[in-house]
Amino acid sequence: MMALAALCGLVSFVCAIIILVHAFTKGGVLQGFLCLCIPFYILYYGFAKFEHPKKNMILGIWIGAIVLQLILVFAGGMPMHPPIQ
Repeated sequence: MMALAALCGLVSFVCAIIILVHAFTKGGVLQGFLCLCIPFYILYYGFAKFEHPKKNMILGIWIGAIVLQLILVFAGGMPMHPPIQ
């Protein structure tokens, strides 16, 4: 379960790097640093300013992998306690 969560984390990391590279190259240094320093700015940049032929696929995989990773981490990290008698 945790290995699948790690794989989802890697996939979301790769998609975020694609968006970050676009922010630095096409948006300028300011846009890149805003994506790095402000937590949800990369999400705004991805939906509002990110221009790529496969934008929908990249954003869908990115958000989907983050959500799936959170589900797997919380589901896999919860220990099953024996019933209390």
